[in-house]
Amino acid sequence: MLTIKKTLATGVMVLSSLLGANAFAQDKIKMGLFISSSAMPYFIAKERGYFAAENLDVEGIPLATHPLIIQGLVKGDLDAASNLLSLEGANINALRPNTLKYFSINCQNKKYQVEAFVVPANSPINSLKELKGKRIMSAPGPGNLFVAKGVLKAVGLDEKDYQMQEQQMSVHVGAMQANQFDAAYTVEPLVTIMTAQGIAKRLETGVIATHMLGRDDACAVLAGGVMSNKFMDERPQVAERLARAWARALKDGNTDPKARELLVKHMNTAAAIAPIVPLSYYNMVKDLKPEEVSDFQKLVDQGVAYGLVKQKIDVKSMLKSY
Repeated sequence: MLTIKKTLATGVMVLSSLLGANAFAQDKIKMGLFISSSAMPYFIAKERGYFAAENLDVEGIPLATHPLIIQGLVKGDLDAASNLLSLEGANINALRPNTLKYFSINCQNKKYQVEAFVVPANSPINSLKELKGKRIMSAPGPGNLFVAKGVLKAVGLDEKDYQMQEQQMSVHVGAMQANQFDAAYTVEPLVTIMTAQGIAKRLETGVIATHMLGRDDACAVLAGGVMSNKFMDERPQVAERLARAWARALKDGNTDPKARELLVKHMNTAAAIAPIVPLSYYNMVKDLKPEEVSDFQKLVDQGVAYGLVKQKIDVKSMLKSY
């Protein structure tokens, strides 16, 4: 009888251990990252334990261009992305409806500066119009090239008026320092790094809102958090928990200056510079104002007219509220 009781007790302990392990096993998520300041929500959620609090193991996978993130989402190698370029997301949804949805949106403009045209610190150039005939470096990918050219078109420069070449973000500082280009369309934190080191000066910031949307306080939706439809359909509860963790990270990004300290660890930003790096304004989709959705639509419509987005798409069809 004692042997039977002992065996039963051992079995219960083993079963409890197995159940406990299963109960606390973290759900794994693979998230694509384009390393720029717009990826900050991922690092905030990871470092501050917001993913862990939702029992999630979110692996961030840095990728050099947004088309590679799209490829990963389409193939199923990625479940989500921290900061997918909005025009790339619009294009894949136009070509393959219901590929992905944005659950958060980053607004950037003159106040919430992310993108800028910069020139070497000793350059005599003082306005965008003076870039005529110049060699210009751009952040990589079709979407970044489109907005860089779109801004210049808005100030009266055609593509034939300058030379533009995309370059990986990792070479922007060095290329400007070596005077390989007369100007660059680049993003934070590189803009602040270049200017703080005396390598470059800001020519103009918030250029998408000002020149492509017509208001310097417009919501230029250049990036946002996405999940693939496959992931949301197959793992809806996991997706909801990811959204909860993400919302906490967005709040910190908007309200806690200390969040910028993560730029030092993850984006090669000097500790003295990190506190002054501008960030976009982060919104969960459910919190978007009608005019912000309208601004998003206007930018995508311009992408359609240019041919970057292959057919017209209603941006509301690619938004998901949590």
